[in-house]
Amino acid sequence: MKVSVINKQNLRPDQEEVLQKFMAFQEAMIEKDLEKLNEIICDNYTLRHMSGRTQTKQEFIDEVMDGTLNYYKSTIDNPDIRICDERAVFKADVTLDAKVYGMKGTWTLHTRQTMEKINNEWHISKWDN
Repeated sequence: MKVSVINKQNLRPDQEEVLQKFMAFQEAMIEKDLEKLNEIICDNYTLRHMSGRTQTKQEFIDEVMDGTLNYYKSTIDNPDIRICDERAVFKADVTLDAKVYGMKGTWTLHTRQTMEKINNEWHISKWDN
């Protein structure tokens, strides 16, 4: 399994929906699924890497697709999901087995994802590491 969850709390159905969308996002990164990435990520998406560098949706997708960012496995630990109206904040320690900018390793990121519900579907609008 390329995407797994450990220490999952008892989640309400709406929280489980957010978790499933995050898992689909992780799977799309690993599989380099351009269509799914474009579907899940909002157009105004930003990603702040642990280095402090910020990327737009297109910059992130381009680097996933050209092999600059290679993800192999994701483990989501202790997801904490807060939902208010049409916004959700997803926090978890996410351990990624990856090769990024030429460096291969396993990194645990203290992830904070912001999601927006658009047309009754969750979309990722921001990722802070």
